[in-house]
Amino acid sequence: MSPAIEAVLSFLLVAGATFTFIGSLGLVRLEDFYTRLHAPTKATTLGVGCLLVASSVYFSAAGEGLSLHELLVSLFLFITAPISAHLLAKAALHQALPAVVAPPPPEAPQSAPARDATPR
Repeated sequence: MSPAIEAVLSFLLVAGATFTFIGSLGLVRLEDFYTRLHAPTKATTLGVGCLLVASSVYFSAAGEGLSLHELLVSLFLFITAPISAHLLAKAALHQALPAVVAPPPPEAPQSAPARDATPR
């Protein structure tokens, strides 16, 4: 394997491990459910994405061809992580879980501006 590919793989592995560590650290250290939800869905998704790209580059460079497994796992991850985070946040709002920052007050419905009946 060429030194350039090894450098790319090393960078992707270190970046993936760093993002994953930051996401898991945020899960432990942050104060309420909503901020804890933010850390794993953003940082860990990037981390696992970097690790999957590194795996795909490695096996492609090793001569086994492009691996379909990494592509499918990446697609599944990037589709399901935001959807599951959105549903968890909606469920938490429905259950009225306490948050560090108070939610904004509900707005009164705004009436539509009156339209002039005369043609222009």
